[in-house]
Amino acid sequence: MAELRRSVCPFDCPDACGMLVEVEAGRAVGVRGDPDHPYNRGTLCPKMAHYERSVHSDLRLTTPLRRVGPKGEGAFEPVSWEETLDEIAARWRDILGQWGGEAILPYSYAGTMGLVQRNAGHPFFHRLGASRLDRTICTPAKGAGLAAVLGSTPAPDPEAVLGADLVVLWGLHALATNLHGFQRVREARRRGAKVWAVETYRTATTDHADHVILVRPGTDGVLAAGVMHLLLEAGDLDRIFLDRHVLGFEAFAREVLPQYPPAVVAAKTGVDEATLRAFAAAYGRAENPQIQLGGGITRYGNGAMTTRLILCLPALVGAYLKPAGGAFLGTSTAGVFPMAKLLREDFQPGPTRLVNMNRLGEALDPAMDPPVKALYVYHSNPAAVTPDQGAVRAGLLREDLFTVVHERFLTDTARYADLVLPATSSLEHPDLYRAYGHYGVQKVAAALPPQGEARSNWRTFQALAERMGLEEPFFRQSEDDLIEALLVDPSPWLTDPERAALAEGRPARLSPPALPPPFGTPSGKVEILNAREPEPLPRPLPSHAEGDPEPLALVTAPSLYSLNSTFQEREDLPARQVAATIRLSAGDAAARGISSGDEVTAFNGRGEVRLTAEVTERVPEGVAVVEGVAWSAFSKGRATVNALTSQRLTDRGGGSTFYDHRIDVRRS
Repeated sequence: MAELRRSVCPFDCPDACGMLVEVEAGRAVGVRGDPDHPYNRGTLCPKMAHYERSVHSDLRLTTPLRRVGPKGEGAFEPVSWEETLDEIAARWRDILGQWGGEAILPYSYAGTMGLVQRNAGHPFFHRLGASRLDRTICTPAKGAGLAAVLGSTPAPDPEAVLGADLVVLWGLHALATNLHGFQRVREARRRGAKVWAVETYRTATTDHADHVILVRPGTDGVLAAGVMHLLLEAGDLDRIFLDRHVLGFEAFAREVLPQYPPAVVAAKTGVDEATLRAFAAAYGRAENPQIQLGGGITRYGNGAMTTRLILCLPALVGAYLKPAGGAFLGTSTAGVFPMAKLLREDFQPGPTRLVNMNRLGEALDPAMDPPVKALYVYHSNPAAVTPDQGAVRAGLLREDLFTVVHERFLTDTARYADLVLPATSSLEHPDLYRAYGHYGVQKVAAALPPQGEARSNWRTFQALAERMGLEEPFFRQSEDDLIEALLVDPSPWLTDPERAALAEGRPARLSPPALPPPFGTPSGKVEILNAREPEPLPRPLPSHAEGDPEPLALVTAPSLYSLNSTFQEREDLPARQVAATIRLSAGDAAARGISSGDEVTAFNGRGEVRLTAEVTERVPEGVAVVEGVAWSAFSKGRATVNALTSQRLTDRGGGSTFYDHRIDVRRS
């Protein structure tokens, strides 16, 4: 009879769903949602509904491997852990002696969101004096824009949307990226709320909206300014809120908004004037609106500024003090646990350089001083997911670059490694999880023994610390010791009953401590005017791609069936097929003599990618869409979609600009 064990989805999603794992004879035979979890309430997304198929996939790596062929070809032979650890330590000691610590670069991101396993490498690499990685590949521009307007103001409770009478999903493909948050939006709609979706093409999420606005990629800030122009024109403003709680509205209304009348906005965004006016009227008349802002709008060169502009909208109508909270961008629980105990920045022998992860291609250029001579990759797949794939892979091909990859599968990055170490899945190690889409937190034990010779991140870094002669007692702690160190101090975020639930491995709910009302900014107000910003007043900025010569805007969108390059191992999910497909409008396809099913080549000045065309009315003219990130092993060529993206960064936050590129397409 199967035994049920609690776990948490480890992947980079705001939901952090509770799971029940059915275990028989050391194997997971089924996975389902935990009905006692207050957020996902027993449901899972299609990706996780059969997570046991990933855990026990025939493609799992179960022994260390050493490269025996050219880099990138994936030819390896099994070796022992002892040989592998000895070789890593010997190579790193040589590099440290000749080039110094900065010649070693760790590369990781969010392949696991568990606090211990995700951050397990930080103290180790700090102790070596290695280069530090600026982990900004996701949406730091959104955070920068949020901080500029609202500072540290807490997010509304995710349940607050249930009382909204108008919900705007802005750049948010929630069915793919926030399923359980979207369940609450659908419930609000059933209760009478009208749902508007602002997107660059028709997604599966927009099918559930009452109104869909398709905006030209990178022009969302212009759209927001145009809506506010109309709110000002119609007098749909909360003057009491503006006078008491907003800094800089009069200057904004005088200097910025007059530049964005409907005709100008329609010409720039592609949104017709009638739709623009209808949207502004609906928003201005709503009693309790909420904007849910996704990551889509922040993956452009103007992402932080666009975020600022959109966050001004609720201020104009006083929505921030209404029950739905005005805007929801996710929760911030950074202050819950004493992460300094785990990160151990005090181990650094001195200041070291900071490498932006979006510019890995530049970092691997041998002309860097000092050059990166060793790369250690864990819970990430940069050969597939990092911008400017051609430059990244050129760096990975360097024979003088010693690359170690700790992975569950032979990913694109693992194929370039000198040594590959087998990693545990989330069911095979303990960890502590917190969400960023709600206020849930949960501690989990390993549900299964490690598969084959797989080792967790922490156990691997412990072994490397021993080989490198690091004597700090910190590295001799167990994973459970690290978890307990994070939990031992009382936290104002946890009531006693919730602390007891957390200790027992049950889902617990955090209670954000109250901040001085109403807004966590230096002025105590919503700061439309922020003198600390390079642009004190928000105003639309151009995207990077406005200067690109190619005719089609490339949107590298999320997929229902994968998370970036994760889940490509699953034959039961159509992730591979979806990521190898480019969607085009009928007009753009006809102009190029392309039909659905044709093999085509997408190209720009950075590279070429072979894909299968899908001609669809869901994509407007001038836009090309690729959902998900493919592995080369399942693609028509070695290059995949990030061969077309660049190392250009966002205006603030140093973020990626995956959606801010232009391409053309031809029949192959």
